[in-house]
Amino acid sequence: MKQPKSYYDLKSNRKRIACLQGGTRSGKTWSSLQVLIEICYNNVNSGLIITVVRRTFPSLRGSVLRDFIEILQKEGVYSEAYHNKTESTYDLFGNTWEFIAVEQESRIRGRKRDILYCNEANELSFDMFTQLLLRTTWKCVLDFNPSMEYHWLYDHVIPREDCAFFQSTYKDNPHLSEETVQEIERLKETDDNYWRIYGLGERGVSKTTIFQTHQYVNLPENVDFVAYGLDFGFASDPAALVAVYARGDELYIEQKLYSGGLTNQDLAREFEKLGITRHQEIIADSAEPKSITELHRMSYNVKPAKKGADSIRNGIDIMRRHKLHIKDDSLDVQKEFRNYQWMTDKDGRTLPTPKDAWNHSIDAIRYVCLNKLAHRNRSYYIR
Repeated sequence: MKQPKSYYDLKSNRKRIACLQGGTRSGKTWSSLQVLIEICYNNVNSGLIITVVRRTFPSLRGSVLRDFIEILQKEGVYSEAYHNKTESTYDLFGNTWEFIAVEQESRIRGRKRDILYCNEANELSFDMFTQLLLRTTWKCVLDFNPSMEYHWLYDHVIPREDCAFFQSTYKDNPHLSEETVQEIERLKETDDNYWRIYGLGERGVSKTTIFQTHQYVNLPENVDFVAYGLDFGFASDPAALVAVYARGDELYIEQKLYSGGLTNQDLAREFEKLGITRHQEIIADSAEPKSITELHRMSYNVKPAKKGADSIRNGIDIMRRHKLHIKDDSLDVQKEFRNYQWMTDKDGRTLPTPKDAWNHSIDAIRYVCLNKLAHRNRSYYIR
């Protein structure tokens, strides 16, 4: 029976790393599992360790682990006796599969493995991937939907000489029903960007996304600490604390805190854990003068942000004059930047006003830019 293109791509790959970029239902996950299962079949009782990773265990259990069991059942080789559900491992032909989430840090940084398979690899941070790869002795398979225009996969993995890159779409999967194909092709009429990502398997490009960002692992030399930015949380919104560093026209941003339900006393305790000193400035939302005063009395150098007229667009202007680098493990900040967008009118035209959403850490960064960087360069506004 004919298999999806990604099956043959991976089967023929001889490089250490294989990156499978694909749209929805292209068959890349199923194909990856099939090829790895065949490796176990061809290496009976070899004691191979195959590690399958996703960002969270619920997402892993509901996708790649479920597909793995289904494939074994279809082949008539699944047995409860070989499945340790407590440890999420499976003994297959004398080889061990282990299913782990990046939140299980002790297992991520634990023993070596022969084969690493990162399902939806764009959910992981570059640091976590590096830790996994360093403990992988043979092969690495990465699959992902290209929902991010900028990502460490494109910067640090795909350009490697030992990496093979493969791209696939739903058209490369011969097992899809006509109804599924029609449903995917409806994206042509509903959302250009979704069609590009999930239909064509191309990197996402959003016309309304405000910022372009890059990731970094460690701060480079000759960067200066500018200040911390703080956006106070509410009952349902998180408090966001970020550290902002500068080097020329580049800003380096690190998430320090992103959590809901924190009182001012809780914030002070978090500041202490982070080692924030009374000499380091924290620029906070001026709409919370009582909170600023309370934290100041607790010996923290919290100052209200001076906003002024049209402060949101002015702050965006200053941020966009810089090349923005987000630390690779600052996942909440990354998510905000991916989703922070301009408003559009009823005809789909972009308006010069940002949506009031996905902006807690971005507001914190904006406070720092408005109050510490506003006069470094000529003011201008580009949309």
